Amino acid sequence: MLRLREGSPWTGLWAVFFKELADHLSSIRIRLLEVLIALSALGAVYTASQTLRQTVSEDPFLFLKLFTTEQDPLPSFVAFLSFFVPLAAIALGFDALNGEYGRNTLSRVLAQPIYRDALLFGKFLAGLATLGVVLLALFLLVAGLGLLFLGVPPGGEEVGRALLFLLATLVYAGIWLALAILFSVLFRQPATSALAAIAVWLFFTIFWGIVAQLLAQALRPVDPFNPESALANAQALLFLSRFSPNTLYAETILVLLNPAVRSLGPVLFTQLEGALIGTPLPLSQSLLLAWPQLTGMLAACTLLFTLTYVLFQRREVRA
Repeated sequence: MLRLREGSPWTGLWAVFFKELADHLSSIRIRLLEVLIALSALGAVYTASQTLRQTVSEDPFLFLKLFTTEQDPLPSFVAFLSFFVPLAAIALGFDALNGEYGRNTLSRVLAQPIYRDALLFGKFLAGLATLGVVLLALFLLVAGLGLLFLGVPPGGEEVGRALLFLLATLVYAGIWLALAILFSVLFRQPATSALAAIAVWLFFTIFWGIVAQLLAQALRPVDPFNPESALANAQALLFLSRFSPNTLYAETILVLLNPAVRSLGPVLFTQLEGALIGTPLPLSQSLLLAWPQLTGMLAACTLLFTLTYVLFQRREVRA
C-alpha cells in the first residue's frame, strides 16, 4: 500500500511509477518473457553472424544487417521483436487496473492523496519503462555479440539508425501497452482483457492483410484493360494496410535499417529518372521518409491512452 503525505500530484505519479516499475522488474512474467525473447534473439543473431561472415568487410552497413538477416529456419531479429514485443506489452498491461479491482485495493489507493490521472500515468509509464529496459538490454546484448562474431565496429550513422530503430520499437510497444490498459479498464476480469488484447493483435497480424485486400479490390477493382486501375488498387491497398500498427512498424524499421530504401509505395519508371539506384540515403533523409509512420504510431498510442484516461475518469472505483 502506498503511503503519501499531502503534496503535488507529481508526487503521487512518481510514487506509483517506482512502485509499479519495481513490481514489473521483479515479477515472474517479465522474467519468462525476457528468457523467451533473449533465446530467440540469440538464435537470430548467431544465424545472421554466420551468414554475414561471408560478406565483404567493405560493406558500410554490415552492422545493420545483423538485425535484418535471416536464414531458414530462423527469421531475423526484427521479425522476432515484431512478434514478441506486443505480447510482452500485453502481459504487462492486461491487469493494470482490473487487477486492483479484483484485490479491492483501487479505492484504498485513491483514498490517499493520489489523483486518478497520476495513478494511470504512473502505471503506463512504469510499463513503458520496463519495456524500455528490456529492449535496451536486449539491444546491447545483440550489438555486443554482433561485434564479437563479426569483428567490425559500427560507424556513427549505423549507431544512429540502430538507436532510432530501438526508439521506434518502444513506440510500437507503447501502442499495445496502451491497448492492454484500455481493456483492463473496460473489463473487470483480467482473463477477459488479456484475451481481448490478444484477439486484436491476432486480427492485425493475420487477418487485416486479407481484409485490406478485399476492401481495396472492392473500392479500386483491377481492370485488365486499364493499367492505371492496377496502380490505384495498389495505392488503396497500401493506404488500408497502414491502419495496422504492424505495417507502420514494419515500414519504419525497413527504412531505418536499410539505407538503400528510397520509397515505401509504388514507384513509376518516370520517377526513377536521374536516381542512383542502390545508393544509400543519409540518416536525415531516411528519418524524413519514415517520419509519417513514426507519427502514426505515436498518434495511435496517444489516442488509445486518451480513451483509457476518459473511461477511467468516469469509472466507479468504490468496492
